Amino acid sequence: MTAEQAAAALEWSTTKISNIETGRSKHPAVTDIRLLLELYGVTDTRERDAILDLTRQSRHRGWWARYDDVLTGAYTALEAGATRLRLWEPQFIPGLLQLPEYAAAVAQATLIRDPDAVARVVEARAHRQELLTREDPPEVWAIIDEHAVRLLAATDTSLYHRQVGHLADLAEDTNSVTIQILRSERLGLHPGMGGPFAILEHDDPAGPGMATVFLETDTDGLYLDKPPEIDRYRALFDRLTAKAMDPDSVGAYLRSLIS
Repeated sequence: MTAEQAAAALEWSTTKISNIETGRSKHPAVTDIRLLLELYGVTDTRERDAILDLTRQSRHRGWWARYDDVLTGAYTALEAGATRLRLWEPQFIPGLLQLPEYAAAVAQATLIRDPDAVARVVEARAHRQELLTREDPPEVWAIIDEHAVRLLAATDTSLYHRQVGHLADLAEDTNSVTIQILRSERLGLHPGMGGPFAILEHDDPAGPGMATVFLETDTDGLYLDKPPEIDRYRALFDRLTAKAMDPDSVGAYLRSLIS
């Protein structure tokens, strides 16, 4: 069913449908989501209840609501509640693994010029990273292209050494974090060439839980939650895992880059 067909069936605008489906509607009404679930034929009780529960949670202001100008709020809310995060990043160090100085450098490189906005990006990133040190941290598995790691060396050698050292520390000392490096220049064509993605998984003690794939863009993002879509990205991640460096050797490899 297209957005136009859904809008016609519910007598809504296509903009409203699009905003809900893409996460731009940060606090959708539970009644609206229930109508969409019925229209789309979502009949599994556990799946419906899980989606409606997430909708209710979105209406409670989390810390990220204060950073709507520099964060994708829907993604941050999903990230904060996730049990497992699977991250593929070919261009940057993943946000959860960034030093504040690196976050600032990336913000400036991606055309954020206002110093106050850069400071808010860094502050928001620090809030996001608090989930790594809470009592029940999610399992984070990040696969990073070697190019993303080395790219900083041409910009700021001192920051490069600190950021790579930080990655090595996380790889060696943080039980909930697994890091792999994909040496794409040695592989040639590989499964991650379609761009970065994140798989966010939420466990449910009463059932199979939920998963969402997030595809980031410069201005927003796309959320995928259909089983075939989830399966495709899980398969892509598994293939990247098989081609990337063994996690046990990543710490030593990273330290060799800055020794």
